[in-house]
Amino acid sequence: MASVAKRPKLDGGSTLAASSDDRLQDFLRWCDTVGLTLSDKVYLSRDGTVAEYGMLAREDIEEGEVIFSIPRTALLSQGTSRVKAVLEEGKDSLESASGWVPLLMALMWEYTSPESHWRPYLSLWPNFKAPDHPMFWSKEERASLLQGTGVPEAVDTDLANIQREYSDIVLPFIRAHSDLWSPEKHTLELYRSLVAFVMAYSFQEPLEEEEEDDEKDPNFPMMVPVADMLNHVANHSANLVYTPDCLKMVSVRRIGTGEEVFNTYGEMANWQLLHMYGFAEPYPGNSHDTADIQMSSVYKAAVQAGQSQAEHRLLVEKWSLLCEMEMVGEKGVFIFGRAGSLTVTELYHTLKILCMSAEEFEEFRENEGWEEVEEEEDEDEKMMQALSNEGIPQLPPAWRRLLRAAARLTLDQYRGDLKEDKDLLEAREAYARLGSRERHALQVRYGQKVVLHQLLELTQP
Repeated sequence: MASVAKRPKLDGGSTLAASSDDRLQDFLRWCDTVGLTLSDKVYLSRDGTVAEYGMLAREDIEEGEVIFSIPRTALLSQGTSRVKAVLEEGKDSLESASGWVPLLMALMWEYTSPESHWRPYLSLWPNFKAPDHPMFWSKEERASLLQGTGVPEAVDTDLANIQREYSDIVLPFIRAHSDLWSPEKHTLELYRSLVAFVMAYSFQEPLEEEEEDDEKDPNFPMMVPVADMLNHVANHSANLVYTPDCLKMVSVRRIGTGEEVFNTYGEMANWQLLHMYGFAEPYPGNSHDTADIQMSSVYKAAVQAGQSQAEHRLLVEKWSLLCEMEMVGEKGVFIFGRAGSLTVTELYHTLKILCMSAEEFEEFRENEGWEEVEEEEDEDEKMMQALSNEGIPQLPPAWRRLLRAAARLTLDQYRGDLKEDKDLLEAREAYARLGSRERHALQVRYGQKVVLHQLLELTQP
């Protein structure tokens, strides 16, 4: 169990069914009525899986087999809900930065209506509050356990946006349609819980390549019964495939009898998994884990290295130019994975410009160096190589010093050091005594610190 990641367990107790097993059986009967077909080689269960629900292989499954198929009529979205006409009519007033309000309005109505077609499905989640989702931790708990990881700031932003979205958009719509919704029943607390539900369990159909080229808005999220019960690991065994009539879960490798079937939620770092889903994949299982260095930390490191007022004035000019070039931003980050930088273009030009002499910088600015860079056909490949684990030790000394100083500034923001976290991870009894939130936070912190310490080793003199 220590080698896999999971969705968090959900609070027990429900007013909608006598027991969790009854809820699951009601849901399976509903699946039959809506035409959702499940292979005889798998079954849904609460036993033998890594979370509250999961899918297990009853027999060997070969690569390319369809594990289950879901007709699009069984998907829950603003376009399939009983209140779709009202939502369509009022779509202009439901526009928001998230784009989620219509789905959330549909979910609020469906969850609280005895007539809901999706009642057996929604009954699987008694109150939508996954106890390990950071949105439901106290602010002090987030600050204490996740300091430096970026999660507390992301959650604070979420909570502020939810409050604003509910007050400015949802509540006026509720009051304008009091025959369907009411402030007493469809509260901010319910809305916040449903946001967490959508974050953790919804799916978003990818755009076709031609649509991406047209810069079309992304598809709205939707709820996909059964598919949302599969748990996640980076080394997953199944993928969701979208067709015009249905969605299919297809095996991407052989799955042995008794194995749990794992989907993927995407190439997500542990901090993203915890922020969105309420879990982290135990180290070193998440091959997509990353650590961020604030762009402002690189600038701060450069300022600290400067000694004269002239050097500081030059740094201000360099940073201003980088902002104009849209290489850096006030809240931007440089992302590092296990194999090197993942924000190659931005980091390369930031290091290059910040480390220029006054004469080099003046020449670069006069020659409109940005256009000069675009003329080099192999520039992208050159930058990727330079900022890979193999290339970083070969960077100019000034670049390495700047990266190293920024990495140290970043590590100073975390709770505890790498050795402290490593010792706790390896002390089985002590680790087992931790609460689930403490374990998830530890996995996030440790994975990020490993990446940053790797950067320190690569940039040493």
